[in-house]
Amino acid sequence: MSNAMWGGRFAEGPDAVLEAINASIDFDRRFYAQDIRGSKAHVGMLAEAGIVSFEDAAAIEKGLDEVLAEIEGGRFTFSRALEDIHMNVESRLAELAGPSAGRLHTARSRNDQVATDFRLYVRDALDGLDRQLLGLQQALVEKAAKHAADVMPGFTHLQSAQPVTFGHHLMAYVEMIGRDRGRVHDARRRMNECPLGAAALAGTSFPIDRDFTARALGFDRPTANSLDSVSDRDFVLETLSLAAICAGHLSRFAEELVLWSTPQFGFVRLSDRFSTGSSIMPQKRNPDAAELVRGKTGRVVGALVGMLTVMKGLPLAYSKDMQEDKEGLFDALDTLSLSIAATAGMVEDMEPDLAAMRRAAGAGYATATDLADWLVRVVGMPFREAHHVVGRIVAKAAEKKVGLERLPLADMQEVEPRVTEDVFEVLGVRNSVRSRVSYGGTAPKNVRAQITRWRRRLGRESKR
Repeated sequence: MSNAMWGGRFAEGPDAVLEAINASIDFDRRFYAQDIRGSKAHVGMLAEAGIVSFEDAAAIEKGLDEVLAEIEGGRFTFSRALEDIHMNVESRLAELAGPSAGRLHTARSRNDQVATDFRLYVRDALDGLDRQLLGLQQALVEKAAKHAADVMPGFTHLQSAQPVTFGHHLMAYVEMIGRDRGRVHDARRRMNECPLGAAALAGTSFPIDRDFTARALGFDRPTANSLDSVSDRDFVLETLSLAAICAGHLSRFAEELVLWSTPQFGFVRLSDRFSTGSSIMPQKRNPDAAELVRGKTGRVVGALVGMLTVMKGLPLAYSKDMQEDKEGLFDALDTLSLSIAATAGMVEDMEPDLAAMRRAAGAGYATATDLADWLVRVVGMPFREAHHVVGRIVAKAAEKKVGLERLPLADMQEVEPRVTEDVFEVLGVRNSVRSRVSYGGTAPKNVRAQITRWRRRLGRESKR
């Protein structure tokens, strides 16, 4: 038999294979709350505009509330034959509200309906991600506050470069996640237009009030072009893009946790809550949570690439290809949310080995730049010349297998006679980090100032 929802044109029902490939109810049932919310706003507008009676609108709204209660109570039976969440809700509504239910779909199409539901869902998801990322920032800030002056090595090319503080390193991720949250806010603002009323692609001849439905659903305004309204998935692409960037940031931090927790580094110990053991090696403590955060980034990036590929060749307006816009996004958002939660947990629980960090901070002649800066400031040497002089001094230290702070003054003076005893004041790692007072530098007083700034900002944002 033909499909009861759209089958008037068809004498036969769909093939089982078509039904299987066409149905989306297995995944778009997530939209149930947004779908019912959109339908209530739509029928409310239809009643206010005199397109349906208030009696019919009241019966529809009552029936929609019953459908919502059934779904949330686990009593609703989803049918693949009805394809999607929209038809499942409407079919059950017809059983509950009778003939009045047939008026709900006046002046709308599944095209603008799904576009609206999807925006509502993504908007809710972005709000949830923003709250999670704020929590992660707070965890990083509080951990950084405990270690604003504790020295560790800073790296370039994964080689010891210059000393920094552990607090400064953690605050770098606070800044990165701040940009992630900025992208969340930007995406939410851009997508906050309501497609409802665009109908299938050309608008409708009914005297609808699109501003009414936009306001009722918390949108800033209705979308301005009916063709664009139903075919736009920029908000999905933008959400996946910001998710991929954010997942990349989490992956970079996870990679550092993996390295830092090895015996070779020994900088941090992850708690038992975020570590696992080995089935054969009883001594092992594996940083599986960090590794999985790192690995799951591939799923998020893959979802972005998949969606870009789906959309790249589609003519206006709606094509069934766009049904592929949901599963990848759902998985990406779920994955990112789980990764944020795992990262926040690891940050809160991890314990740094400050002695190991301090020992490593002086390795690899990490204060060589401090020595070059001293030659510029005290001796008046051009920096490029100082760079070469220090290179020769480092070579002497390497030959004697000692750090710069342990190289005898006489050996330095063989290279540059104007070096004095005062140079040793800049060669210790603590002196080095204290000297980095330029804005954004690693000096502990700078780090504490940034922590204060972020605490105030995050405190205000958490109260919104």
